[in-house]
Amino acid sequence: MNSNMPDLIRLRNGEKVKNTFSLQEYANRMAKVRKHMSQNDIDAVLFTSYHNINFYSDFLYCSFGRFYGLAVTHDKTTIIAANIDGAQPWRKGVADDMLTYTDWQRGNYFRAVQACIPNKGRVGIEFDHVPVDRLAMLKTALPNVEFVDIGADCMKMRMIKSAEEIEFIANGAQVCDMGAAALVSALKEGVPEHEVALASTNAMVREIAKRYPHTELMDTWTWFQSGINTDGAHNPVTTRKVQKGDILSLNCFSMISGYYTALERTFFLGHASDEHLRLWEINCKVHDEGKKLLVPGARCSDIAHELNKIFEAENLLQYRTFGYGHSFGTLSHYYGREAGLELREDIDTILEPNMVISMEPMIMLPEGMPGAGGYREHDILVITPEGSRNLTAFPYGPANNIFKG
Repeated sequence: MNSNMPDLIRLRNGEKVKNTFSLQEYANRMAKVRKHMSQNDIDAVLFTSYHNINFYSDFLYCSFGRFYGLAVTHDKTTIIAANIDGAQPWRKGVADDMLTYTDWQRGNYFRAVQACIPNKGRVGIEFDHVPVDRLAMLKTALPNVEFVDIGADCMKMRMIKSAEEIEFIANGAQVCDMGAAALVSALKEGVPEHEVALASTNAMVREIAKRYPHTELMDTWTWFQSGINTDGAHNPVTTRKVQKGDILSLNCFSMISGYYTALERTFFLGHASDEHLRLWEINCKVHDEGKKLLVPGARCSDIAHELNKIFEAENLLQYRTFGYGHSFGTLSHYYGREAGLELREDIDTILEPNMVISMEPMIMLPEGMPGAGGYREHDILVITPEGSRNLTAFPYGPANNIFKG
């Protein structure tokens, strides 16, 4: 390593860009963090996750093996970024300062942390994001600090969405609907999964660029699965060619400035057997009944138990594969998760207005059984004081989604 090169620098290049949300929105978010800090005797916070750094500063980093941070004290916020990013974190970031660490000396990230956070008192970090070895390095860098968890509390704060967030998520859901329409147009016998998926992804990226010409275009994607590949909700796209009679899974995911929205549907190409239709209709019934249960005051675990009864009555509960839904916001397939807001038997969170949550029942019957395949429908709903509002418009069920191809 070159000891003559600087370890920390402040890069400024170009002009600030338009942010995803208003500056008042980011100020409101930071005010909640500082209120929590004051109420819990926390002197500073070091956010390290994709989702929290993005949520509080509008900077979504690309890790590539490097560490990032958002240092928060009671009077200052500082983005800590790597030199490889140039001044992009400064142009995009909402913070009082942006400190860049270089590769020229090992451990420069922790020198940046030392420059931003006093070596005393209580410092909040995300216990669910800081590996053991990095925690040891932080303790070495700040030996007089008591580290406490702030990740779980910030997750609870993020679960209640602002009006700006809800509008943003609603736009993302509309983008997914458009991606689904493009996917259907590309769906034909003999076309490989990846080609069908590309049509959807391209349509969504272009629509995001149209709606948000100032935004970063990163990470929007589509999973399109056919036949046996429908057995897992997160199975990757393959080169398998779609065949008549196939059960199909559409999964459109628009990513706008780190905000994830989704649309998932069961399709069939050409025709569906009687047993396929029976199973599909049962899953759609669970989907319909589940959406009725998404109201303020409902408990996540109670919703899961109630929907289990429908599958159990049809002797299908053993083929259910995961929870019935989850929160939306700053999350993705490779980072972030508001695990406290999931429709599972072990989650007792009470639904509140301005939470955003999906209803997405899925059953999977293995190959060799009548009606084999994975069935999944997915809508995004906002909890309102009166009940809920569905943000998803794309149709579902046997009457709508059997395509000639």
